[in-house]
Amino acid sequence: MKATRRTLIGAVALGVMGTSGMAVALADTSGARGGARGVHTTGGGEEEQLRKLYAAAVAEGGTLTVYAGGDKPGQADYLRDAFIKKFPKMKVNMVVDFSKNHDARIDDQIARKKVVVDVTHLQTLDDFPRWKREGALERYRPVGWDQVYDQVKDPDGYFTGALFYAFGNVTATTLGDEAPVEAEDFLRPEFKNKLVFTYPNDDDAVLYYFKQLTDRYGFAYLKKLMAQNPKFVRGTQDSADLVGTGDYVANFGSGGSFSGRSVTSLPRKSPWVAWPQTAAILKAAPHKAAARLYMSWLLSKEAQRNDIGTWSARKDVAPPSGRKNIFDYAQMNPLGLRDFMSDRTALDRYKARVGLYVGDVRGVNPADPEGVLGLAPVSQDGRQG
Repeated sequence: MKATRRTLIGAVALGVMGTSGMAVALADTSGARGGARGVHTTGGGEEEQLRKLYAAAVAEGGTLTVYAGGDKPGQADYLRDAFIKKFPKMKVNMVVDFSKNHDARIDDQIARKKVVVDVTHLQTLDDFPRWKREGALERYRPVGWDQVYDQVKDPDGYFTGALFYAFGNVTATTLGDEAPVEAEDFLRPEFKNKLVFTYPNDDDAVLYYFKQLTDRYGFAYLKKLMAQNPKFVRGTQDSADLVGTGDYVANFGSGGSFSGRSVTSLPRKSPWVAWPQTAAILKAAPHKAAARLYMSWLLSKEAQRNDIGTWSARKDVAPPSGRKNIFDYAQMNPLGLRDFMSDRTALDRYKARVGLYVGDVRGVNPADPEGVLGLAPVSQDGRQG
Protein backbone atom coordinates (compact mmCIF):
# COMPACT_ATOMS: atom_id res chain seq x y z
CA MET A 1 0.00 0.00 0.00
CA LYS A 2 1.52 3.29 -1.03
CA ALA A 3 1.56 6.29 1.26
CA THR A 4 -1.21 8.06 -0.62
CA ARG A 5 -3.62 5.15 -0.25
CA ARG A 6 -6.48 6.71 1.65
CA THR A 7 -5.29 10.08 2.73
CA LEU A 8 -7.81 12.10 0.79
CA ILE A 9 -10.69 10.28 2.38
CA GLY A 10 -9.11 10.65 5.61
CA ALA A 11 -6.94 9.18 8.20
CA VAL A 12 -9.30 11.46 10.12
CA ALA A 13 -12.13 9.01 9.51
CA LEU A 14 -10.72 6.56 12.00
CA GLY A 15 -8.77 9.02 14.03
CA VAL A 16 -6.33 6.32 14.99
CA MET A 17 -6.38 5.41 11.43
CA GLY A 18 -6.26 4.03 9.74
CA THR A 19 -9.12 8.68 5.58
CA SER A 20 -15.82 7.72 -0.07
CA GLY A 21 -26.13 2.64 0.46
CA MET A 22 -29.19 -0.09 1.04
CA ALA A 23 -32.34 -3.66 1.27
CA VAL A 24 -30.99 -5.57 -1.60
CA ALA A 25 -32.35 -4.15 -4.82
CA LEU A 26 -30.93 -3.93 -8.28
CA ALA A 27 -31.86 -2.26 -11.51
CA ASP A 28 -31.22 -3.75 -14.93
CA THR A 29 -28.80 -6.63 -14.40
CA SER A 30 -29.04 -7.43 -18.09
CA GLY A 31 -25.81 -5.63 -18.97
CA ALA A 32 -25.72 -4.45 -22.57
CA ARG A 33 -29.41 -5.21 -23.13
CA GLY A 34 -30.55 -2.05 -21.32
CA GLY A 35 -33.88 -2.61 -19.63
CA ALA A 36 -36.01 -0.74 -17.11
CA ARG A 37 -33.44 1.68 -15.81
CA GLY A 38 -33.71 2.58 -12.15
CA VAL A 39 -36.39 -0.01 -11.41
CA HIS A 40 -35.66 -2.43 -8.58
CA THR A 41 -35.42 -6.11 -9.30
CA THR A 42 -35.54 -8.72 -6.59
CA GLY A 43 -34.08 -12.15 -6.07
CA GLY A 44 -30.75 -13.22 -4.66
CA GLY A 45 -28.43 -11.60 -2.18
CA GLU A 46 -25.83 -8.99 -2.93
CA GLU A 47 -23.17 -11.52 -3.91
CA GLU A 48 -25.44 -13.20 -6.41
CA GLN A 49 -26.39 -9.86 -7.93
CA LEU A 50 -22.75 -8.82 -8.17
CA ARG A 51 -21.91 -12.11 -9.84
CA LYS A 52 -24.51 -11.46 -12.55
CA LEU A 53 -23.30 -7.91 -13.04
CA TYR A 54 -19.72 -9.18 -13.30
CA ALA A 55 -20.67 -11.62 -16.04
CA ALA A 56 -22.37 -8.82 -17.98
CA ALA A 57 -19.37 -6.50 -17.55
CA VAL A 58 -16.94 -9.16 -18.79
CA ALA A 59 -19.18 -9.89 -21.76
CA GLU A 60 -19.16 -6.17 -22.56
CA GLY A 61 -15.35 -6.17 -22.69
CA GLY A 62 -14.29 -5.85 -19.05
CA THR A 63 -13.10 -2.23 -19.23
CA LEU A 64 -14.04 0.68 -16.95
CA THR A 65 -12.95 4.33 -16.70
CA VAL A 66 -13.54 6.23 -13.46
CA TYR A 67 -12.93 9.93 -12.83
CA ALA A 68 -12.16 10.30 -9.13
CA GLY A 69 -11.92 13.63 -7.36
CA GLY A 70 -8.60 14.09 -5.59
CA ASP A 71 -5.36 16.02 -5.55
CA LYS A 72 -2.64 13.40 -5.97
CA PRO A 73 -2.13 10.59 -8.48
CA GLY A 74 -2.88 7.22 -6.93
CA GLN A 75 -5.26 8.47 -4.24
CA ALA A 76 -8.09 6.27 -5.49
CA ASP A 77 -5.94 3.25 -6.35
CA TYR A 78 -7.09 1.48 -3.20
CA LEU A 79 -10.62 1.39 -4.63
CA ARG A 80 -9.38 0.18 -8.00
CA ASP A 81 -7.22 -2.50 -6.37
CA ALA A 82 -10.02 -3.77 -4.11
CA PHE A 83 -12.41 -3.87 -7.08
CA ILE A 84 -9.96 -5.81 -9.26
CA LYS A 85 -9.15 -8.20 -6.44
CA LYS A 86 -12.82 -9.16 -6.33
CA PHE A 87 -13.33 -9.01 -10.10
CA PRO A 88 -9.95 -10.01 -11.59
CA LYS A 89 -11.13 -10.03 -15.21
CA MET A 90 -11.82 -6.29 -15.09
CA LYS A 91 -9.46 -3.56 -16.27
CA VAL A 92 -9.98 -0.26 -14.48
CA ASN A 93 -8.61 3.12 -15.53
CA MET A 94 -8.75 5.31 -12.41
CA VAL A 95 -8.04 8.96 -13.22
CA VAL A 96 -7.57 11.34 -10.28
CA ASP A 97 -7.77 15.12 -10.55
CA PHE A 98 -9.37 18.04 -8.74
CA SER A 99 -13.14 17.63 -8.92
CA LYS A 100 -13.40 21.14 -10.37
CA ASN A 101 -11.28 19.93 -13.32
CA HIS A 102 -13.09 16.64 -13.79
CA ASP A 103 -16.53 18.25 -13.88
CA ALA A 104 -15.33 20.66 -16.57
CA ARG A 105 -13.96 17.69 -18.55
CA ILE A 106 -17.27 15.89 -18.26
CA ASP A 107 -19.19 18.99 -19.41
CA ASP A 108 -16.83 19.31 -22.37
CA GLN A 109 -17.15 15.65 -23.31
CA ILE A 110 -20.93 15.85 -23.14
CA ALA A 111 -20.96 18.97 -25.31
CA ARG A 112 -18.66 17.33 -27.88
CA LYS A 113 -20.66 14.08 -27.72
CA LYS A 114 -17.45 12.22 -26.91
CA VAL A 115 -17.89 10.88 -23.39
CA VAL A 116 -15.04 8.57 -22.37
CA VAL A 117 -15.76 8.30 -18.64
CA ASP A 118 -18.16 5.69 -17.24
CA VAL A 119 -18.43 6.54 -13.52
CA THR A 120 -17.40 9.62 -11.61
CA HIS A 121 -17.20 10.30 -7.88
CA LEU A 122 -16.54 13.92 -7.03
CA GLN A 123 -16.52 16.59 -4.35
CA THR A 124 -18.44 19.06 -6.53
CA LEU A 125 -21.78 18.07 -5.05
CA ASP A 126 -23.69 20.79 -6.88
CA ASP A 127 -22.86 19.19 -10.25
CA PHE A 128 -25.01 16.11 -9.79
CA PRO A 129 -28.46 17.76 -9.55
CA ARG A 130 -27.47 19.93 -12.53
CA TRP A 131 -26.36 16.94 -14.58
CA LYS A 132 -29.61 15.19 -13.66
CA ARG A 133 -31.63 18.19 -14.92
CA GLU A 134 -29.59 18.25 -18.11
CA GLY A 135 -30.23 14.55 -18.77
CA ALA A 136 -26.54 13.67 -18.50
CA LEU A 137 -26.82 10.87 -15.93
CA GLU A 138 -27.93 7.27 -16.12
CA ARG A 139 -30.76 6.33 -13.80
CA TYR A 140 -29.53 3.38 -11.78
CA ARG A 141 -30.15 2.10 -8.26
CA PRO A 142 -27.16 -0.06 -7.27
CA VAL A 143 -27.07 -3.09 -5.03
CA GLY A 144 -28.10 -2.10 -1.49
CA TRP A 145 -29.81 1.12 -2.61
CA ASP A 146 -32.49 0.98 0.08
CA GLN A 147 -29.82 1.06 2.81
CA VAL A 148 -28.22 4.30 1.59
CA TYR A 149 -28.98 7.29 3.79
CA ASP A 150 -31.89 9.15 2.19
CA GLN A 151 -30.12 12.46 2.84
CA VAL A 152 -27.29 11.65 0.40
CA LYS A 153 -29.02 9.95 -2.53
CA ASP A 154 -31.19 11.22 -5.33
CA PRO A 155 -34.73 9.88 -4.78
CA ASP A 156 -35.05 9.16 -8.49
CA GLY A 157 -31.85 7.11 -8.60
CA TYR A 158 -29.55 9.28 -10.72
CA PHE A 159 -26.73 9.75 -8.19
CA THR A 160 -25.77 8.82 -4.65
CA GLY A 161 -23.28 9.54 -1.93
CA ALA A 162 -20.79 6.69 -2.03
CA LEU A 163 -18.65 7.31 1.06
CA PHE A 164 -17.89 10.15 3.45
CA TYR A 165 -14.67 12.12 3.26
CA ALA A 166 -13.52 14.11 6.29
CA PHE A 167 -11.11 16.95 7.03
CA GLY A 168 -9.84 17.69 10.55
CA ASN A 169 -6.51 18.26 12.27
CA VAL A 170 -3.12 16.85 11.29
CA THR A 171 -0.38 17.40 13.89
CA ALA A 172 3.23 16.28 14.26
CA THR A 173 3.78 13.28 16.51
CA THR A 174 6.54 15.22 18.26
CA LEU A 175 3.95 17.60 19.74
CA GLY A 176 2.34 14.92 21.88
CA ASP A 177 -0.21 16.40 24.28
CA GLU A 178 0.75 19.92 23.18
CA ALA A 179 -0.80 19.44 19.74
CA PRO A 180 -3.51 21.94 18.76
CA VAL A 181 -7.04 20.58 18.82
CA GLU A 182 -9.44 23.54 18.59
CA ALA A 183 -9.24 26.38 16.07
CA GLU A 184 -7.99 28.82 18.69
CA ASP A 185 -5.09 26.51 19.54
CA PHE A 186 -3.54 27.18 16.15
CA LEU A 187 -3.08 30.81 17.19
CA ARG A 188 -0.67 29.97 20.02
CA PRO A 189 2.64 31.85 19.72
CA GLU A 190 4.74 28.70 19.55
CA PHE A 191 3.12 27.79 16.22
CA LYS A 192 4.20 30.94 14.37
CA ASN A 193 5.99 30.00 11.12
CA LYS A 194 5.13 26.32 11.76
CA LEU A 195 1.68 25.91 10.20
CA VAL A 196 0.92 24.63 6.70
CA PHE A 197 -2.45 24.72 4.95
CA THR A 198 -4.07 24.03 1.60
CA TYR A 199 -5.07 27.17 -0.29
CA PRO A 200 -8.77 27.53 0.62
CA ASN A 201 -9.32 29.46 -2.63
CA ASP A 202 -8.23 26.36 -4.56
CA ASP A 203 -10.39 23.68 -2.92
CA ASP A 204 -14.04 24.24 -2.05
CA ALA A 205 -14.07 21.75 0.84
CA VAL A 206 -11.13 23.56 2.44
CA LEU A 207 -12.88 26.85 1.67
CA TYR A 208 -15.95 25.57 3.51
CA TYR A 209 -13.74 24.69 6.49
CA PHE A 210 -12.50 28.29 6.57
CA LYS A 211 -16.06 29.58 6.05
CA GLN A 212 -17.26 27.80 9.16
CA LEU A 213 -14.37 29.23 11.17
CA THR A 214 -15.00 32.81 10.01
CA ASP A 215 -18.74 32.37 10.57
CA ARG A 216 -18.04 31.24 14.13
CA TYR A 217 -15.09 33.49 15.07
CA GLY A 218 -15.23 36.28 12.49
CA PHE A 219 -12.63 37.38 9.98
CA ALA A 220 -10.59 38.55 12.96
CA TYR A 221 -9.72 34.87 13.40
CA LEU A 222 -8.37 34.62 9.86
CA LYS A 223 -6.37 37.81 10.34
CA LYS A 224 -4.78 36.32 13.49
CA LEU A 225 -4.14 33.04 11.67
CA MET A 226 -2.34 34.89 8.88
CA ALA A 227 -0.23 36.66 11.49
CA GLN A 228 1.16 33.19 12.28
CA ASN A 229 2.81 33.32 8.85
CA PRO A 230 1.53 29.94 7.66
CA LYS A 231 2.67 28.27 4.46
CA PHE A 232 -0.01 27.58 1.81
CA VAL A 233 0.30 24.84 -0.82
CA ARG A 234 -1.95 23.28 -3.44
CA GLY A 235 -3.63 20.03 -2.46
CA THR A 236 -4.72 18.59 0.86
CA GLN A 237 -2.34 15.66 0.42
CA ASP A 238 0.72 17.87 0.18
CA SER A 239 -0.27 20.07 3.11
CA ALA A 240 -0.80 17.00 5.30
CA ASP A 241 2.42 15.33 4.15
CA LEU A 242 4.46 18.42 5.07
CA VAL A 243 3.41 18.14 8.72
CA GLY A 244 6.32 16.68 10.65
CA THR A 245 8.90 17.83 8.09
CA GLY A 246 11.21 20.81 8.59
CA ASP A 247 9.57 23.24 10.99
CA TYR A 248 5.97 22.40 10.03
CA VAL A 249 4.04 20.89 12.91
CA ALA A 250 0.31 21.38 12.32
CA ASN A 251 -2.48 21.67 9.80
CA PHE A 252 -6.26 21.70 9.71
CA GLY A 253 -8.53 21.12 6.73
CA SER A 254 -6.97 17.94 5.35
CA GLY A 255 -7.46 14.20 5.65
CA GLY A 256 -4.18 13.08 7.13
CA SER A 257 -1.00 11.38 6.04
CA PHE A 258 0.56 7.92 6.13
CA SER A 259 4.02 9.40 6.57
CA GLY A 260 4.26 8.23 10.18
CA ARG A 261 5.30 11.76 11.18
CA SER A 262 1.82 12.97 12.10
CA VAL A 263 -1.46 12.00 13.73
CA THR A 264 -5.01 13.04 12.98
CA SER A 265 -7.74 14.26 15.30
CA LEU A 266 -11.14 15.90 15.22
CA PRO A 267 -11.88 19.16 17.02
CA ARG A 268 -14.11 18.65 20.03
CA LYS A 269 -15.73 22.09 19.92
CA SER A 270 -14.77 23.95 16.76
CA PRO A 271 -16.16 23.10 13.31
CA TRP A 272 -14.73 20.54 10.93
CA VAL A 273 -15.86 19.14 7.59
CA ALA A 274 -17.20 15.87 6.22
CA TRP A 275 -19.28 15.27 3.13
CA PRO A 276 -20.67 12.45 0.97
CA GLN A 277 -18.38 12.04 -2.05
CA THR A 278 -21.04 11.56 -4.68
CA ALA A 279 -21.07 9.10 -7.57
CA ALA A 280 -23.02 8.59 -10.77
CA ILE A 281 -22.94 6.82 -14.12
CA LEU A 282 -22.83 9.02 -17.20
CA LYS A 283 -25.76 8.47 -19.55
CA ALA A 284 -23.36 8.33 -22.50
CA ALA A 285 -20.90 6.06 -20.67
CA PRO A 286 -19.22 3.71 -23.14
CA HIS A 287 -19.15 0.80 -20.66
CA LYS A 288 -22.57 0.70 -18.98
CA ALA A 289 -22.36 -2.86 -17.67
CA ALA A 290 -18.96 -2.21 -16.09
CA ALA A 291 -20.28 1.02 -14.60
CA ARG A 292 -23.21 -0.80 -12.98
CA LEU A 293 -20.87 -3.41 -11.56
CA TYR A 294 -18.56 -0.78 -10.08
CA MET A 295 -21.38 1.27 -8.54
CA SER A 296 -22.99 -1.83 -7.06
CA TRP A 297 -19.69 -3.13 -5.71
CA LEU A 298 -18.80 0.27 -4.22
CA LEU A 299 -22.11 0.45 -2.37
CA SER A 300 -22.26 -3.23 -1.44
CA LYS A 301 -22.17 -4.00 2.26
CA GLU A 302 -18.90 -5.90 1.93
CA ALA A 303 -17.07 -3.02 0.24
CA GLN A 304 -18.56 -0.39 2.50
CA ARG A 305 -17.52 -2.38 5.56
CA ASN A 306 -14.07 -3.53 4.45
CA ASP A 307 -12.69 -1.43 1.58
CA ILE A 308 -13.62 2.25 1.80
CA GLY A 309 -11.82 3.03 5.08
CA THR A 310 -14.20 5.75 6.27
CA TRP A 311 -17.82 6.37 7.26
CA SER A 312 -20.18 4.36 5.13
CA ALA A 313 -23.00 5.72 2.98
CA ARG A 314 -25.10 2.80 4.26
CA LYS A 315 -27.27 2.88 7.35
CA ASP A 316 -26.54 -0.77 8.11
CA VAL A 317 -22.73 -0.37 8.34
CA ALA A 318 -21.28 0.77 11.66
CA PRO A 319 -19.10 3.92 11.81
CA PRO A 320 -15.33 3.55 12.14
CA SER A 321 -14.11 2.33 15.50
CA GLY A 322 -14.26 5.07 18.12
CA ARG A 323 -16.43 7.33 15.98
CA LYS A 324 -20.08 8.35 16.17
CA ASN A 325 -22.62 8.11 13.38
CA ILE A 326 -21.73 10.68 10.73
CA PHE A 327 -24.95 12.60 11.46
CA ASP A 328 -24.40 12.73 15.24
CA TYR A 329 -21.67 15.38 15.51
CA ALA A 330 -22.93 18.67 16.93
CA GLN A 331 -20.14 20.75 15.32
CA MET A 332 -20.21 19.09 11.89
CA ASN A 333 -23.03 18.98 9.34
CA PRO A 334 -22.28 16.38 6.63
CA LEU A 335 -24.77 18.10 4.32
CA GLY A 336 -23.28 21.56 4.84
CA LEU A 337 -20.75 21.39 2.01
CA ARG A 338 -23.52 20.50 -0.45
CA ASP A 339 -25.53 23.55 0.60
CA PHE A 340 -22.43 25.78 0.50
CA MET A 341 -21.53 24.66 -3.01
CA SER A 342 -25.09 25.03 -4.30
CA ASP A 343 -24.92 28.83 -4.04
CA ARG A 344 -22.04 29.50 -6.40
CA THR A 345 -22.47 33.28 -6.29
CA ALA A 346 -22.09 33.40 -2.51
CA LEU A 347 -19.24 30.86 -2.65
CA ASP A 348 -17.31 32.87 -5.21
CA ARG A 349 -17.84 36.05 -3.22
CA TYR A 350 -16.46 34.40 -0.09
CA LYS A 351 -13.56 32.87 -2.04
CA ALA A 352 -12.57 36.27 -3.37
CA ARG A 353 -12.60 37.73 0.14
CA VAL A 354 -10.48 34.90 1.52
CA GLY A 355 -8.07 35.39 -1.38
CA LEU A 356 -7.34 38.89 -0.09
CA TYR A 357 -5.92 37.30 3.06
CA VAL A 358 -4.13 34.20 1.75
CA GLY A 359 -3.03 35.50 -1.65
CA ASP A 360 -3.30 34.06 -5.13
CA VAL A 361 -2.97 30.31 -5.62
CA ARG A 362 0.52 29.34 -6.72
CA GLY A 363 2.04 26.07 -7.85
CA VAL A 364 1.34 23.30 -10.35
CA ASN A 365 -1.69 21.05 -10.08
CA PRO A 366 -0.44 18.30 -7.73
CA ALA A 367 -2.81 15.77 -9.32
CA ASP A 368 -1.45 16.51 -12.79
CA PRO A 369 2.05 17.91 -12.25
CA GLU A 370 3.10 17.27 -15.86
CA GLY A 371 -0.07 18.79 -17.30
CA VAL A 372 -0.88 15.71 -19.37
CA LEU A 373 -4.50 14.90 -18.50
CA GLY A 374 -6.07 17.08 -21.17
CA LEU A 375 -9.70 16.90 -22.30
CA ALA A 376 -10.50 13.19 -22.32
CA PRO A 377 -8.00 11.15 -20.29
CA VAL A 378 -8.61 7.44 -19.85
CA SER A 379 -5.47 6.90 -17.76
CA GLN A 380 -3.45 8.90 -15.26
CA ASP A 381 -0.60 9.26 -17.77
CA GLY A 382 -2.86 11.27 -20.07
CA ARG A 383 -3.76 8.68 -22.69
CA GLN A 384 -6.79 10.15 -24.44
CA GLY A 385 -10.03 8.33 -25.14
